[in-house]
Amino acid sequence: MRAHETTIPGVLRIELDVQPNDDGWFKENFHRAKLEQAGVPALDAVQHNVSYFAEAGIIRGIHAEPWDKYLSPSAGRVFVALVDLRSGETFGAVETFELEAGQALYVPRGCGNSFCTLTPHTVYNFLVNEYWSPERITVDLFDPELEIDWPFPRRQLSWTERDAGNPTLAEIRMLTEAGSRPA
Repeated sequence: MRAHETTIPGVLRIELDVQPNDDGWFKENFHRAKLEQAGVPALDAVQHNVSYFAEAGIIRGIHAEPWDKYLSPSAGRVFVALVDLRSGETFGAVETFELEAGQALYVPRGCGNSFCTLTPHTVYNFLVNEYWSPERITVDLFDPELEIDWPFPRRQLSWTERDAGNPTLAEIRMLTEAGSRPA
């Protein structure tokens, strides 16, 4: 396991060792001691979520929850767009990644996570260090200020009603500067 810094402070891109075998492959998706040795902060995972997506072009996010996340696909590939929503000089910074079974991301609390399935039959794992709650900051997936170059044209993407109503980064910025906590 090897961890690499990204342009967003605290976000780490992780290379996992995938061992081919006669039946397919094996990987240690999460091994706390090896990850810590590679420079990943200790993640005391309390919940492991797995999502299955039958089609390519399914998009979710942008959500910044009050917990740290460890993300990795088990099958298929995903395009991930992260947005720093923590107050400070990197507020609004965006970085994108393509992940397959041999990669993972460590995403600290306050960083918005979104993804788009690149292949049918994608299985995506999320380990978190706090139990799920509805508390989060959300941002419009298609906010022009973010300039996220999604891998499919918008008309080919499928997203939830809930994500369709997310505020823009400018609206989040105004709430933050006014001292309010965005919902």
